[in-house]
Amino acid sequence: QVHLMESGGGSVQNGGSLRLSCAVTTYTPSSYYCMAWFRQAPGKEREGVARIDSDGGITYADSVKGRFTISKDGAKNTLYLQMDSLKPEDSDMYYCASDPVGGACAARTIVPGYFHYWGQGTQVTVSS
Repeated sequence: QVHLMESGGGSVQNGGSLRLSCAVTTYTPSSYYCMAWFRQAPGKEREGVARIDSDGGITYADSVKGRFTISKDGAKNTLYLQMDSLKPEDSDMYYCASDPVGGACAARTIVPGYFHYWGQGTQVTVSS
């Protein structure tokens, strides 16, 4: 079983920064997992933002490339998302997700259906 808990959301001005954290509780080191950040607005589909595999390979959505940075600390079992140059359209609920098998990182794009475990989410609001 894997338990994920996000933190770090909040309200910022246009152009501001936030760092999201996702604490992972698991029986095996989370560094072996495929992990990702997603976001979702009410009434919209969940969108993959960034993904990191067990070898450190990273994939970003085009909408966040150059502005967001995903990273992980295996010793702390924590996943991060550094978000810079935030825009109002980045306002969403952000979720971290984990795939213990690793197949989710084999997909060409970041697909929510491949991830088995999800956190409760943390809200990000960017005002103009």
